[in-house]
Parts: sequence; structure tokens; C-alpha cells
Amino acid sequence: MGHVAVQLAKLRGAKVIGTASKNIDLLESLGVDQRINYAETPFEEIAHDVDVVLDTIGGDTQQRSWATLKKGGMLVSTIQAPSEETAAAHGVRQGMVYAAPPIRQTLAEVAKWVDEGKIKPVVSEVIPLRDVQRAHQMIQRNHTRGKIVLQVVQ
Repeated sequence: MGHVAVQLAKLRGAKVIGTASKNIDLLESLGVDQRINYAETPFEEIAHDVDVVLDTIGGDTQQRSWATLKKGGMLVSTIQAPSEETAAAHGVRQGMVYAAPPIRQTLAEVAKWVDEGKIKPVVSEVIPLRDVQRAHQMIQRNHTRGKIVLQVVQ
């Protein structure tokens, strides 16, 4: 999710701050303007006056993200609905991204950008469907580099 979000934001002209630990080099290859290695430094010590935070982790990471936003900014999550009360206390907005049909037009536009090379999906590994349990375990560890693709037909 994050690597696609970075590319979409860059396509729209945004300055992007990205966080990673072992995949910090991936951020550079995606065109991130400022990279933060969260294993070395808490991101909230570096990122300030941010317009939009895209939270793909939730929990403590989401809570620490409020402090990075500028007044009127927005915290958007794909994993856990941000608190309206906390947003109001920080003078910011909050939102949740849900995948809800119909998304055909959006997917067609993203597919076009992939075909044109404007967005480059990052694939960590292609795994046979029979090994779906291993794929799930990799995702649970939360340190894959890009997406895991399940191969349905061999």
C-alpha cells in the first residue's frame, strides 16, 4: 500500500516523507523526498507541519502521527479509524480509506499508469497459492518489501 501511495502522491506533485527501517533504500528508489529510518529515530521528532499522514499501521504509530500534522491537516488511515475527538483536539481532520465498489474507474486509471510506467508495483515475492499460509506469515511480520503475489495457476 505504502509504495503505491508514494507514487500516486508524487504523480500529483506532493512532497513525500516516508518511513522505513530495513527498506529505507526502497524509499529512495520510489522518489521519496525525505526518508526517516524509524528504527534509528522516532518519525515524530523529524516530521512536522505535515499536510496529510497516511497511516497503514495503526495503534501507537497512529497516535504518534497526530503530532506531525499542521493545523488543518488530515490523518487518513487504511487500518484503523482515527479518533474524531483526537483530531479535534489537535485542530486537524481525520478519515478512513475503505475499499468500496464501484472502483472500476479508479483501477482502470491506476492500471493505465502502471502500463505507462508511471507507477511501478514492487513485488516482494511470488508464492504458489498452496503456500498461502507462508505468505500470510510474511505479511504478519510486516517487513516485506512491496507486495506478495499469490500465483493461482502454475
